[in-house]
Amino acid sequence: MHDENIFKMSELADTEIRDIPTINILLCYLIHKIGKPVEAEQLYEIAISTGVINYFSYLDSVDYLTKNKLLTLEKIDGTDHFVITPKGTACAKELKKYAPKSYRDQLVLAALRYFTRLKYEQELKVEYIPIENGYYTHIRCLDANNDLMDLKLFAPDLTQAKLIGEKIMLNPSGFYGKVIELALSNEEVKYDLSDN
Repeated sequence: MHDENIFKMSELADTEIRDIPTINILLCYLIHKIGKPVEAEQLYEIAISTGVINYFSYLDSVDYLTKNKLLTLEKIDGTDHFVITPKGTACAKELKKYAPKSYRDQLVLAALRYFTRLKYEQELKVEYIPIENGYYTHIRCLDANNDLMDLKLFAPDLTQAKLIGEKIMLNPSGFYGKVIELALSNEEVKYDLSDN
């Protein structure tokens, strides 16, 4: 009996949606909210990363959405992109209430984080350089024509070096801003020259 209760609790705790019509609405809603064509691989990564949609349900949904012309698959710069059609936009707007808001928000937030991470990866390069007694976390903030910052931070091992890199990647512009703020507000140490 104890095992049966645990099984029931685990079913209730499962947050994955298996209902294809709901997933169809969620995917249309997601692409509508993104507001631009989305690479096929990117849509897959965003949808699956949340744990809301599983691989097989995702494939079934994408198949339905393309066959019924809610989404089209188009090549843009040589890469497959999903483009929402007017029919898909109508689905996103009119049927969104049939997909729980918590799931809609979870997918949109995952997309925002995903695209922010892509942007940061283009603006910031992090590499880990082994040295005799540890590692350097090498950070380069890139601009169109120049390096805005080129910095090496020491860490005693690779795990700590990667932790530094991961923390910086959470908010690279904030990190850069703090470094600049610290540099600009840095003052010479004041010496006490009194005769006390």
